[in-house]
Amino acid sequence: MLGAIGLDEGQESAYRALVALGAAEVPDLAHRLTLPVPQTERALRHLERHGLAARSPSHPGRWVAAPPDAALGALLTRQRDELERAERAASLLALEYRAEAAEPAVHDLLEVVTGTSAVARRFQQLRLGAREEVCALVSGPQEGDGDRAAVRGVEYRVVIEREVLAVPTGVRAASSALARGERIRVSPAVPTKLLIVDGSLAMVPLTAPGAEPAALVVHASGLLESLRGLFAAVWRESLPLRLGVTGHPEEGDGGPDTTDLEILSLLLAGMTDASVAKHLELGLRTVQRRVKGLMELTGVTTRLQLGWHAYERGWVAR
Repeated sequence: MLGAIGLDEGQESAYRALVALGAAEVPDLAHRLTLPVPQTERALRHLERHGLAARSPSHPGRWVAAPPDAALGALLTRQRDELERAERAASLLALEYRAEAAEPAVHDLLEVVTGTSAVARRFQQLRLGAREEVCALVSGPQEGDGDRAAVRGVEYRVVIEREVLAVPTGVRAASSALARGERIRVSPAVPTKLLIVDGSLAMVPLTAPGAEPAALVVHASGLLESLRGLFAAVWRESLPLRLGVTGHPEEGDGGPDTTDLEILSLLLAGMTDASVAKHLELGLRTVQRRVKGLMELTGVTTRLQLGWHAYERGWVAR
């Protein structure tokens, strides 16, 4: 919790213990923390440099904790000041960069990133640096914290391949993303993995699966416009995914509940009854019974008709 002000887990534990005790000698504190004495001493010296602990003037070898409100308040103020200076420096650098790149050379429009860690790091930089919108085509399980950007007010539009829902954690991950406010659509297949940030940067893979990872980062250019057009076309032709939401029957009771809507959404995405049952942790007969009940409710005889009526009644998103 205090990592933002420069404390690691051991140092934070030492400070919390010292606050609880008020004062303690190194061996006693080390015993309480179940840490070696030298490691505890190093933690205390680090706290001393940050103004969070001090040696007792009246009892040599005894350490006392600084009052948290004053000590932590000072550190937080210093941290905020440093962040503000860093933001101002970043803004000035961005202005300089834009001035220099007013008419970029062709080689400045493309950036080749190679290696697993480098590709993953650049991907995270682009995604976490988004200010307005992230658009993505996804053909496999995604790692990372997309939630952070969504919480900051960044809009997410993601198209996932149908097979992504079939992996063990696929439906759960999609449901969590929808709960964070992301908009997700499903396609039988996507032409390529793709990330577009704020309409000004894009990232696409350069290598085939199984080869050493490499990616292309595309800056503002005709190629970027083509990639934006590709995403728009795939998004337009894909089916909205709806999970974990409340139903909206036409009127009164008797309409589909949340589970009904989840089943409908996954079936329309192309999953089989058995796959839907597995991922929603339902019995196969339960899924089939619910589908039959929806067909009776809408007065249809085929699932194709049921899909049409589900759209017409607003049970699944258009």
